[in-house]
Amino acid sequence: MALSDQQIEALGRDALQRAAAGDFAGAESLFARAVEARPNSGQLLHLLGQVRLKLGRFAEAREPLERAAAFLPRDAAAQVNLAGCLGRLGRHDGALEALERAARLAPGDAAIAHNKGRTLEALGRTDDAERAYGEALAIDHRMLPCLSARATLLAARGDWAGALTDLESALTVRPDDPRLRLRRGELLLRQGDWWRGLVDHEARLELPDGGRWSPDLPRWQGEEPLSGRLLLYPEQADVESDAAVRDTLMMLRGAEVLRTRGVDAVVQCAASIADLIDVPTVGRDTPLKDFAAAAPLRSLPHFLGWALEALPPPSALRPKALPSSRLGWFARTLPPEGKDVVSDPVDVAACGFVVGNETAATLIAAALGIPTLLLLSPSADWLWGPRRGSSPWYPNLEVIDEDQSEKLAAWLGRC
Repeated sequence: MALSDQQIEALGRDALQRAAAGDFAGAESLFARAVEARPNSGQLLHLLGQVRLKLGRFAEAREPLERAAAFLPRDAAAQVNLAGCLGRLGRHDGALEALERAARLAPGDAAIAHNKGRTLEALGRTDDAERAYGEALAIDHRMLPCLSARATLLAARGDWAGALTDLESALTVRPDDPRLRLRRGELLLRQGDWWRGLVDHEARLELPDGGRWSPDLPRWQGEEPLSGRLLLYPEQADVESDAAVRDTLMMLRGAEVLRTRGVDAVVQCAASIADLIDVPTVGRDTPLKDFAAAAPLRSLPHFLGWALEALPPPSALRPKALPSSRLGWFARTLPPEGKDVVSDPVDVAACGFVVGNETAATLIAAALGIPTLLLLSPSADWLWGPRRGSSPWYPNLEVIDEDQSEKLAAWLGRC
């Protein structure tokens, strides 16, 4: 039975009320009935598409939103919502076309310019994306998502000063935002500015865990003395991961510093390295009795006032390296020909030289005092600092970027 205009209008009103109350499924059903009765209504098609977006049904939202954009060629919101839907479906070229139509209809809209920037990023057009973010910020210089997005682009191309300026601007709007503070901290730390960066890096502990692990103990804030033992732990959910082993071995020197100050510090670590460490350790599954507090290993540089240029000496491991001419190879690339190569991490102590990416075996070799070459990826952890060459962490460790084949060949020539 055909619906009258009054019935269609009543369906639309009821649907809007349900949507306003958060009942998007109920609103979607009513809008669908209204669209079936009046299939050429751009407004009803637009509303139907919007509630389907709210429900996360992007593929089903596409058709009514495309029709709405066609029926409402002068409605910028219809173009923007279509762009949002197409972007969710990975159709970024179509999304960009819709946003360009919206920009022509509303040239002073900062949100449209920002969305263009995001879409251009998705298309890999980072220079154009940066310009789009700049357009948005020229309209609204306090637009947080845009400041954050442009900071990421600037940092990626090495413009640290520009990225920091954007993050500082964002923090003037929202000074207590832990995500913004953490991003600023990581940016400062990657430049080697530990004095400022370590403070901001503690903001990570204010965020939902995001995959981090923490024990059910009070968080230590550097106070002394303690009424019980202090647990120092890696934050990685997988305690056996290369990253957890890295943090444990590199920060172990902090546990020794604390013990010399009378703090009964115990390191939680992977079972695979517990026998190597010459301080008290516990496993991830050990009941945490008699512990007064806990602190993540990555917080020790902040609490103990470390600087990258003046780190405490590295901790000695229990086993000793066995001098040999064998080359330990723990890199992603194939080892060189003509060398006596070791690739089993169990045998790392029997190597005379070691080359590797940021793996547990590479870190163990450095801690054992074996001449080691560390090949870092572009996304390497900030702990290593911005400079390459001799590492402040271990006197026997040299650091290069993993794509520096000539430096690798020169180093191998000395083996």
